[in-house]
Amino acid sequence: MGIRMGTGTIMGTIMVTGMIMATTTGIRMSTERSTAAVLRLAQWFSPGFPVGAFAWSHGLESALAEGRVARGSVEAWLEGILEQGAGRADAALLAAAHGADGAALAEVDALARALAPSAERLAETLEQGTAFAATVSALWPERAVEAAPYPVAVGRAAGLHGLPLELTAVMYLQALIGNLCAVATRAVPLGQTEAQAMLARLTHRCEAVAGEAIAGGLEGLGTASFAADVAAMRHEALYSRVFRS
Repeated sequence: MGIRMGTGTIMGTIMVTGMIMATTTGIRMSTERSTAAVLRLAQWFSPGFPVGAFAWSHGLESALAEGRVARGSVEAWLEGILEQGAGRADAALLAAAHGADGAALAEVDALARALAPSAERLAETLEQGTAFAATVSALWPERAVEAAPYPVAVGRAAGLHGLPLELTAVMYLQALIGNLCAVATRAVPLGQTEAQAMLARLTHRCEAVAGEAIAGGLEGLGTASFAADVAAMRHEALYSRVFRS
C-alpha cells in the first residue's frame, strides 16, 4: 500500500531541503573565506616573507648589553612592548589605515613616522613597511600598496584584500612579539623551547591588546614604554652590535 503525501507536504519538504542546502553552502563559503584570510596573513607574517624583521631588535640588544634586561626579565620586557609600547600603537595605526585612502591615509602615515622615538626605530618601521609593500604589490599588482611605515602598509593592504581587521591586528602583534622572541633566542641566549613557551604565553594577550587598540582608535593612542624607547635611542651608540636597532 503506497504512502500518499499532500502537495503542501511535498513543497514543505522541498523548502526545508533548500534551506539546509543554502545554509550548508553559506557555511562552506564562509569557512573558505576565513581559511583564505588566515592563509594570506600567515604568508604575510611568515619569517620567510621578505621584510627583514630578523635584522631589528627594537632596542632589546642594547638593553641586554647594558644589563637592563636579563634572561629572567625578557618576558616582562616584551610584555611591556606589547601592551604599553609599539605593539598597542602599531595595532591602532594598522586599524586606522585599514580602509583608509587619500588624505586620511597620509595622516596616519605621518603620525606613524612622528611616533618613532629614535632614528633607528623610524628606519625599522619604514624599511620593513617599504619591503612589505613592494612584495605585496609584486604578487598582487591589482591591489598595489604604497611604501609606508610597517603597520600602515599592513593595514592598507589588509583593507584592499578584504581581510578582517581584528584578525590582521592579532596576527601582526603575534609576528612582532615572535620576532623579538627570536632576537632573545640569539642574544640572551634562550633555548628554542623556552622562547616558544614565552611566545605562547604572550600570544594570549595579543587578542586583547588588538581589541583595545582598535576600539580606542587614534584618539586613544598612547604609549608608556619609556625604558624600551630609551634603549632604542641608546642602541644608536652601541659599539658592538648584531642588530640594526
